Amino acid sequence: MPKMKTNSGSKKRFALTGTGKIKRKHAFKSHILTKKTTKQKRNLTHSGLVDKSDMNNVRFLLGMK
Repeated sequence: MPKMKTNSGSKKRFALTGTGKIKRKHAFKSHILTKKTTKQKRNLTHSGLVDKSDMNNVRFLLGMK
């Protein structure tokens, strides 16, 4: 049976924490920033964690399952 390949887009977008959770970045922070408020942009800066309901899909893309 061949090896399972990691999804290339996913490995650039997600990172594992030491406790096994998956870190992610917020969307809507790459362009068209002039119409967004400073508060909105500041809150999008911080990284978050992948939700429990999406965890299995992300693990599959990262080749962990």
